Amino acid sequence: MAKSPITPSDEMEPADVAVAARPAGADAKGSINLRIGADTRRLIDDAAAILGKTRTEFMIDSARREAIDVLLDQRLFVLDAARFDAFVEALDRAPEPGPKLRALMHRVPAWRS
Repeated sequence: MAKSPITPSDEMEPADVAVAARPAGADAKGSINLRIGADTRRLIDDAAAILGKTRTEFMIDSARREAIDVLLDQRLFVLDAARFDAFVEALDRAPEPGPKLRALMHRVPAWRS
């Protein structure tokens, strides 16, 4: 089943830009085999030991955290030309800074005091 590419001019609902659904049975446990250098393995083992975790627990936790960060950092905006122009105009019309922002900008940073 080939899907046609989504173009910015297509009308889209929020569900259209979600991560693809996983096939049935995707929740079953599986394995991932990795080939890593001895230095990297020692580094991972040392870090896992400090946290009281096994190598597997440490690697799964680290990979999961990184995967979440990557997915959260991705943003997709698909707008028609009129909505894009309105979006850019809104960005260009940033509100004037309020008193709290002005005070913050005049404060001397801790690393300079």
